Amino acid sequence: MTPEEKVIEGVFTYHKPHGRQMAIYEELREKTKVLALYTMRHCPKNVDRTQAIKKLREFVMWANSSIANEEVFQL
Repeated sequence: MTPEEKVIEGVFTYHKPHGRQMAIYEELREKTKVLALYTMRHCPKNVDRTQAIKKLREFVMWANSSIANEEVFQL
């Protein structure tokens, strides 16, 4: 299996949280939620605010992925 195929295999495999990962996921979500609530309270309700919240959701997803795939990208 090539290094690229190993990355594909790793990215499309479930990675059960281990060690401190679960705590990191929870802290990441909690801190991002604070920013999302701040955005909801202080930014006018419009398409830009909607996009800001969407990007925060994307941030959490990509950050979680980087944590879950830590070993995958160290190949």
